[in-house]
Amino acid sequence: MASGSVISLIGAAAFVGALGVLIKYFGMVRLIAGYDSDRVADEEGLADFIGTNTLYVAVLILVVALIEYTSVFDGADAMWVVFIVGVVGLTARMILGARRYEESA
Repeated sequence: MASGSVISLIGAAAFVGALGVLIKYFGMVRLIAGYDSDRVADEEGLADFIGTNTLYVAVLILVVALIEYTSVFDGADAMWVVFIVGVVGLTARMILGARRYEESA
């Protein structure tokens, strides 16, 4: 039976994945925090870039859920450190990468 943390992780992955799909495949760039339509030059490119990276975060959450469920890895603290570093890295990539879709001031 799946523990509460695994179920929570799967729910979080589903939510983040749904956001990624809405942004990437349906072009809902308004879901992106700090989105300013006056500054964005390539809306489709931004949606593709941010949506893809959001889907990467969802997959990372699913991997953590799978590891939690199977208990293959005894170093749970190390797993969470890797998870946090991965999410922070992807977040930084999204913040910095999104700038290339903005118009120059």
